[in-house]
Amino acid sequence: MLREALREQRFICVVEFVPGLSGERGAVFESMMQRAQLGHWPMVAAVADRVSSSQDLSPLAAYSRLTHSLPTLLHFSGKDRGRHDLLRQLEQMDAAGLDQLLLLSGDRLPGHEPGQPVRYLESVPALQIVRQARPSWLLGAALNPFKYHEEEGGAQYFKAEKKLAAGADFLTLQLGFDAQKHREARQWMQRRAVPVPLLACVMPLTFKTATLLEQVPGVVISPSMRDLLAAEEAVSRAHARERSLFRLGLQIIGLRLMGYAGIHLSGIHTPAQLQALEQMIHAQQEGIQTLAQWSAAWEPSWQVSGLPTVTFHPAYADWHMGESGVRATVREQYRYHVLSAVHTLLFSRRNPISRGFGWLCRRPVWRIPRGARWLHQLERCLKGPAVGCYTCGSCRLEDTLYVCPETCPKGLANGPCGGTRLNRCEFGDRECIHSVKYRTATTTGQTHVLTERLIPCVEADTRHQSSWPRWFTPAVEGKHHGRRVPDDAIKKTK
Repeated sequence: MLREALREQRFICVVEFVPGLSGERGAVFESMMQRAQLGHWPMVAAVADRVSSSQDLSPLAAYSRLTHSLPTLLHFSGKDRGRHDLLRQLEQMDAAGLDQLLLLSGDRLPGHEPGQPVRYLESVPALQIVRQARPSWLLGAALNPFKYHEEEGGAQYFKAEKKLAAGADFLTLQLGFDAQKHREARQWMQRRAVPVPLLACVMPLTFKTATLLEQVPGVVISPSMRDLLAAEEAVSRAHARERSLFRLGLQIIGLRLMGYAGIHLSGIHTPAQLQALEQMIHAQQEGIQTLAQWSAAWEPSWQVSGLPTVTFHPAYADWHMGESGVRATVREQYRYHVLSAVHTLLFSRRNPISRGFGWLCRRPVWRIPRGARWLHQLERCLKGPAVGCYTCGSCRLEDTLYVCPETCPKGLANGPCGGTRLNRCEFGDRECIHSVKYRTATTTGQTHVLTERLIPCVEADTRHQSSWPRWFTPAVEGKHHGRRVPDDAIKKTK
């Protein structure tokens, strides 16, 4: 149903179910989905993955407990997972007759602290893996446009370009309430040579919900939003719930008028809530036929007498697409140019020094255990202080502007997750490395590196060994980011 609706450009409602540890709410969710439609819009189930913890009931296990077959979009979260986990899920989905998948890197794994060896299978290589293994499947990925510094906002769109190149058939926006950012994402998609459908994640927002969402990475609840929600809650909880449903219905109507292909509905848990939302949409639709009429209703819905006008952006930060003014620092530029020169000298394979270094790295001595350990220690001692190298065994510095992806707590190489706040990493202890990459790319004219080069995941068996022998392994010409790659790397992508 989802595939058909997207192809036929019919607005669709994807309803999210979070199984939790036991999936005890599955029966209620199933009864809600038996309605089949929200108004006259078809509904599709979406089963979330590892939202609370890695111990949550898996999407496939939750789906198997349903007593009736439902059109379903499963999620796959890359938290603490690798290629083999994804391929195993594909086989299980084949057995269940499912062929629709939303691929996400995932929020921070509970209990994961910086420095711990937890890695995330990020969405770009996950899309490549699935697209190659199941060419006909319907695949989606996420985009978070609710960013208010240029670096984090621009990096989001750079990574979205990669997701589409890797095989995403549609994108789902992460949760947000800023209509200007919804328009921005839609305009970005319309400017692409081959646009794909966009869905938008929505949910009812009360003061209690907002308090919880403030702890969710990447979700923006501004102080003025919080003040308005608190004022509504002070009237009564019933009043606050009614206002939240009113704005949710209004937001859905607006997204449809903006040209979104559908919504990804969260926070609606019972048939009664769904029916109340449907009634709210019906009551509003008759008087709202254009975006101008919608704006005239949307803005007052965020106003309360005695409070200032609500703004959806954080204080002192309100970047919009098209605005560009950031530059890499002198140190960041110097670092890039020096490391680029060193890379060309030693690893380009085009000059005598590089060819000589390659000959040295291919000597049989490095294949014996003691030699391999010594070379590994040498590479880590040299590159660790310079770039924070963890010797992943498959160096990607050329593709990341010499900012080591292993210094991201999630190990993301292709771009940021959605969890940054004003350039700060989701873990809160550093600036997002992808913001640094964005500044470096825009200043040095290398933005194509961050939009065009799809970086494969690091295989577990390559970690903690030197990358140098692999780099100089006899290579074949292939379509792999336009670069020469080792034979064994090409075999792993087949």
